[in-house]
Amino acid sequence: MSVITRLVPPIFVLLWSSAFISAKYGLPDADPITFLFVRFLLVVLAFGVIAVVRRSKWPTDPRQIAHIAVFGALVQGAYLSGVFLAISKGLPAGIASLIVGLQPILTALLASQLLSERVRPRQWLGLALGVSGVVLVLWERANLNEIQPVGVVLCLGSLLCISYGTIHQKRYCGNMDLVSGGLIQAVTACIVTGVAAFILEPMRVHWSLEFSLALAWLVVGVSLGAFSLLITMIKRGEAVKVISLFYMVPPVTAVMAWMAFGEELGLIAYAGIVVTTIGVALVVRQQKPGT
Repeated sequence: MSVITRLVPPIFVLLWSSAFISAKYGLPDADPITFLFVRFLLVVLAFGVIAVVRRSKWPTDPRQIAHIAVFGALVQGAYLSGVFLAISKGLPAGIASLIVGLQPILTALLASQLLSERVRPRQWLGLALGVSGVVLVLWERANLNEIQPVGVVLCLGSLLCISYGTIHQKRYCGNMDLVSGGLIQAVTACIVTGVAAFILEPMRVHWSLEFSLALAWLVVGVSLGAFSLLITMIKRGEAVKVISLFYMVPPVTAVMAWMAFGEELGLIAYAGIVVTTIGVALVVRQQKPGT
């Protein structure tokens, strides 16, 4: 395994985790789904320019285009909209992260049924440790008395969307071109968030410096960077191993929030980071021949 290949997972985790920090900077100046709509509108423009410059290969089979669009609608449009809406409805961000942090378990179950991927006992142990670590990290920051039923339902919907969307990507979009496919997905997400924002929000945007910088990073670092890495890893590896990396997002986000906003971490949270790291290692560690 090359050095670059080894660096892809930690880079992905850092980029994906940074999205929550950028959102915290930018959300005070825009309605949540409107924020996403503007973001994906810029992503469409960026991917469009790159596709023209690279003369990217476009899928010719309408069914393939539809499969790519399904991933964009589920993982980029519906998943993010559900999480942002849940938080806007009063669900604490820690609880929202905890719910969608259960994704590797659901993805493992779906992968075993839909992709015939064998989930070994060692990996199930790692998945269980990952959930436990996420709970420990978020425990100190989550007020269980603030849980809103609507927010929980929205987050559960987001969990289903990203879990099945990942399986769908692995199953039907293995040969997708990153640029042309990314453009199709961004257009789909733009439509989903645009319609939702028009129906549900006044579409308020205040173009402050904080909002502009946060938006720029979400477009370049997350949508162009993290999502491209995610799709690449899904194409090259087992779905369960790839999605287990999402267990690292809550702990890494907690550390980033401490560095950026001074949010303190206690001993329980640090213990959770260790447990989560061990769990992810158990899931992604290469199986030796004959074991």
